[in-house]
Amino acid sequence: MKQSKMSGVHQTGLFKTKVFSVPRFYNIYFFLLLTLCIPKANAQSSFSYEDFKSLVLKNHPTVKQANLYLSDADAEIMQAKGAFDPKLSSDFDRKAFKGDDYYNRWKNALKIPTWTGVDFKVGYEQSSGKKLLSEESSRLMVAGLSVPIGQGLVIDARRNTLKQANLAKNIAEAERQKLINKTILYAAKSYWEWWFSYQQLQFVREGYDLANRRFVGTRERSRVGEQATIDSVEAKITLQDREVALEQAQVDLQNARLALSNYLWDEKETPLELPENAFPPLSAVRKVDETTLQGLITQAKAQHPEIQKYDLKIQQLGIEEKFRKEMLKPTFNANFNLIADSFSSNPAYTYENSFSTNNHKVGFEFVMPLFLRKERGKLQQIRIKQQSTGFELNLARREIMNEVYSAYNEVRNYERQLRIQQDAAKNQELLTKAEQRKFDIGESTLFLINTRESKLIDMKIKVESLKSKYEKALANLAYTAGLTELL
Repeated sequence: MKQSKMSGVHQTGLFKTKVFSVPRFYNIYFFLLLTLCIPKANAQSSFSYEDFKSLVLKNHPTVKQANLYLSDADAEIMQAKGAFDPKLSSDFDRKAFKGDDYYNRWKNALKIPTWTGVDFKVGYEQSSGKKLLSEESSRLMVAGLSVPIGQGLVIDARRNTLKQANLAKNIAEAERQKLINKTILYAAKSYWEWWFSYQQLQFVREGYDLANRRFVGTRERSRVGEQATIDSVEAKITLQDREVALEQAQVDLQNARLALSNYLWDEKETPLELPENAFPPLSAVRKVDETTLQGLITQAKAQHPEIQKYDLKIQQLGIEEKFRKEMLKPTFNANFNLIADSFSSNPAYTYENSFSTNNHKVGFEFVMPLFLRKERGKLQQIRIKQQSTGFELNLARREIMNEVYSAYNEVRNYERQLRIQQDAAKNQELLTKAEQRKFDIGESTLFLINTRESKLIDMKIKVESLKSKYEKALANLAYTAGLTELL
């Protein structure tokens, strides 16, 4: 493992790890990280955007945080399903007074809720003592059910909660995708800023080297009298100007590298630092046409996270409205239980003691609020929320479609600018070469050649700047359509 200049920073392969004490097995781990996560990296530490994005999607803390949304939604569903869990209960009641054993009552029950709203019940009761009620039996088995005939027959609170929890998981997936898309957008902007800073440095360094060679040559010729001394001053000024530009380009690249390193993490959540010898490979400019735009529009209408969220919220409100309508009905529950003496080997045990329709308990429960103001008010609130969410959905659809078109127009504008700038750079290169030939035969001046050359460098840098802006515009186009990348 090679120690970098920065204290506490170790370098392995393509990345440097910000730790102060690194165990030996980390060498193997980072080698595997380099081999598996960045398969396209070559011996010159090339780091492509595809490799960068895959690493962000795999290890970035924000992406991992987004994945927790689904785990949290699963926990909510589990809680909602808890309302359908069978419940085992046991109740013991004893009374003794002045040495007399008045009663001992022990009741046990197992209640099994079902999706239809019907609850099943089995139980066992045991009673003893001198003061038992006349209808109490010493040992009794109970098996029955409770049926909601009125309120709760179509939907009840537990079914309402579970249905909404299932939809909430889809909302969590939309939130997750939205957060991931945003992370990828910012990561892409950082990558293409680094890409441009690297390309800019190459051209500025090339211009500095040319100015340095020209200054050295001019200085030597002026010493032997073959060229005017003032020409060496001109060459020195150009060299100094480009040296300042070189220093600034180096700082820009260092800052861009640091900004990019914010998105580089390993599987152990250890931050990685992009080393100075890493460089972005040249990449072909991707084209976007009307067919791609229409595909993005279709995709945005169907799967944009923001639109999905509003659609799902409307579905949730629909379930809530159905539940609130159900709450307008009166509560009318019917209970029917078969009862029998506890099974025994006693020969006296007969049919009359066993489960039969002759041995039963039946009960009814009826509750009806006279004005239903609470229920009607809640239903009205839900309907207002439905209208409000519908307005938000329509507005979101409109805004998203316009954002996609706007982002597409920006992409096409950069594409046209890039094409024009590339052509202008080629023409400037021809003009610079022609000026160089005139200078070589003594028909031009050092000032003109430096001016042509500086203009060419600026135009080449402008080409790379437009390429960077074009790629960032593509990333923004994908983001506005609700995607991590273009179709």
